[in-house]
Amino acid sequence: MSEIDLKRFFLEQVRLFENFPADKVEEIVLQSRLATYEGNEAILETGDEGRFIGVMISGHAEISMTDNTGTRSVISQLGVGDVFGVMSLLTGDRIVADVIAGNRCFVLMIPQEVFNTHILTNPKAVGYLSKLLADRTRAMSVDIVTAQARAVAKSSDPYALSLSTNEPGKVVVLNVGISQIHFGIYDTQESGADVHGIIDHADKQVARITVTVGPQQKTIEHAPFKLSDLFAVMTEATALLGAHFTFHPEDVTAIGHRVVHGGNRFSSSVVITPSVIADIEELAVFAPLHNPVNVAGIRVALKHFPSVPQVAVFDTAFHQTLAPYAYLYGLPYDLYKQHGIRRYGFHGTSHRYVSLKSAEVLKRPLGELEIVSCHLGIGASLCAIDHGRSIDTTMGMTPTDGLIMPSRSGSIDPAVMIHLMEQHNMSPEQLSALINTESGLKGISGISSDIHEIEAAAAEGDHRALLAHKAFCYQVRKNIGAYVAAMGGIDVLAFTGDIGETSATVRSLACQGLGYMGIKLDEEKNRNLGHLSSYAIVSADDSPVKIIVVANDDERLVAWEALRAIERNQLLLEAKADEAPAIPVEISAHHVHLSQADVEKLFGPGHQLTPMHELSQPGQYACEEQVHLVGPKGRIAKVRVLGPTRKETQVEIAMTEQFKLGVQPPIRQSGDLTGTPGVTLEGPYGTSTIERGVICAQRHIHMSPEDAMRFRVRDNYVVRVRVEGERELIFGDVVVRVNPAFRLAMHIDTDEGNAGNLKTGMLGYIEEIQSRA
Repeated sequence: MSEIDLKRFFLEQVRLFENFPADKVEEIVLQSRLATYEGNEAILETGDEGRFIGVMISGHAEISMTDNTGTRSVISQLGVGDVFGVMSLLTGDRIVADVIAGNRCFVLMIPQEVFNTHILTNPKAVGYLSKLLADRTRAMSVDIVTAQARAVAKSSDPYALSLSTNEPGKVVVLNVGISQIHFGIYDTQESGADVHGIIDHADKQVARITVTVGPQQKTIEHAPFKLSDLFAVMTEATALLGAHFTFHPEDVTAIGHRVVHGGNRFSSSVVITPSVIADIEELAVFAPLHNPVNVAGIRVALKHFPSVPQVAVFDTAFHQTLAPYAYLYGLPYDLYKQHGIRRYGFHGTSHRYVSLKSAEVLKRPLGELEIVSCHLGIGASLCAIDHGRSIDTTMGMTPTDGLIMPSRSGSIDPAVMIHLMEQHNMSPEQLSALINTESGLKGISGISSDIHEIEAAAAEGDHRALLAHKAFCYQVRKNIGAYVAAMGGIDVLAFTGDIGETSATVRSLACQGLGYMGIKLDEEKNRNLGHLSSYAIVSADDSPVKIIVVANDDERLVAWEALRAIERNQLLLEAKADEAPAIPVEISAHHVHLSQADVEKLFGPGHQLTPMHELSQPGQYACEEQVHLVGPKGRIAKVRVLGPTRKETQVEIAMTEQFKLGVQPPIRQSGDLTGTPGVTLEGPYGTSTIERGVICAQRHIHMSPEDAMRFRVRDNYVVRVRVEGERELIFGDVVVRVNPAFRLAMHIDTDEGNAGNLKTGMLGYIEEIQSRA
């Protein structure tokens, strides 16, 4: 088919393009690809990542799903002019159904970037696609949540952890420290060609440089050099690995910078701007040894690569979901409000990666897992990850807090510092050196900060080595137990970092005694674990909790975060250029969703809910019925019931109401009830005690697929929203929920509404996309 015939075909037979001018159709066709599929060949498969929409030029195909019994059901028949691949592009989820050719088919593949540029800007095309999505969703044999979970399970890379991009080139990562510079060079087309480098310049007389790729490693000594010469030195050092691995600046397509402290200003990795640099410099008060040198590396890279997108990746960002009761110290509140003194946590990129890798290994959605992540290395921290969100972590305002570490003290009585100042005349500089470089395993053992040297000495009976090792493992085990308690359960226990990956003894001692929590280590698997390329499962076959060891690659994780941040920033710029609409803000009061069984327990046999008035979301309504909530401590009277009924009863309350009832529900999305507390409901006919179902609803935005296309977001994206009012407020950690039945609105609870003096009807604007689904 010629290009002219193809253009005419689109204008005449494809409803999607019936409102497009001929020149726009021609442009779309020229930027797309024509593909041929034979009968019974899969055009799209469940679990694939959506990268294009397809238009049938000739032939016929069907969209179908297979259930758990192997039964296949047909969702839709596709003929000439029909469009498919819509759901994945609009929702951002993996493809949830197969598209199978019935005979030889010619299909025009329209890439996502063409879709974003040309189709999303046409309102009538967007409306057509939204209706198409709604029709196909209704025809599915299972609900959309179940379909998405199956798609994740079938995908080979469900959380897009690879560094592959459509644009060939190199992603460079810089971790500029005081005495060492770590760098990574990653090829976006060729996996396994990753180059790692360490430049040790602690010795002022000579710089020692080690570069590796795969099993190959080269080490050289180099004369001291200025930071401005860094990229020339990288080229010189990598040349030792051969021409194929030599660093060439012209190949660089993105640069990621590891930054230690982002305070409470950065809840995700961000594309670097002058204001971002200024903020990092201001936050140096919390990391005076790290942030300034991080900025120095950024400035050098910006000078050498002014047109290459560069990203700051913060150790602290992942932990910005901690609740105030988890991050506040027991100090006067003004020290937090005026000076930002609070727990921030670190190793965030590592903990986030571990959580995603755990979900991938278990083939379960991240949003239903409770994970304890143990990053044990030069720095050591644990993180409680509840359904994808960090809710607690052992490090504090600085990386010195928490566990005993190789050379850091970890948590100590603060009065010890006062004692050392008063009784031993130690200066702040001496105290800093003491707790950061002379303490921990090194300080207790008197031997080394290296875990393997300590284990060797302990094997010979060295008392202090035994004591240091015991203290370290005890703290790891103790904090695992604390975090299981904090989450109310555990699905995955993960180890990473130099110690976590290489010390079978540490892993074994950390798990001993935790069998009653479902944590059962297979000692033989653990003991025989060799070199780790990706991950290994070391739990016993009958262990309810999966114990996994995940290979850590700090620089690679920064590269991954950088690519994601650049992509999110581009989506945000496109949305702003399209002038996406303001989002109406609604204050959501406490309420109850009831199952029909509980309706009858509370209001009598056969009772049906009585609609009182419609709510903003189509099909949702407030009911005449009210119930009383009774908890361990107290009660809340006359809580409105919302309809229609649900499969399971759910109660949504704010923090002040949690105290009244005496319960501690987690922050969760609606319907995510695993591990939540229960409560007793009283009605005019009777009572019902639910074992679970009380949540504090996560801030969220309802939107239709049409809205999502305008905002360039997808289901389960997390965003920051600016709300205009008497004073401008920024709300982070706002989850986007996309459904054809939704109407655009942002919901926050009454506590936050009252604190910010917000009222229903105010307007919000998406300022940042924090993370993708």
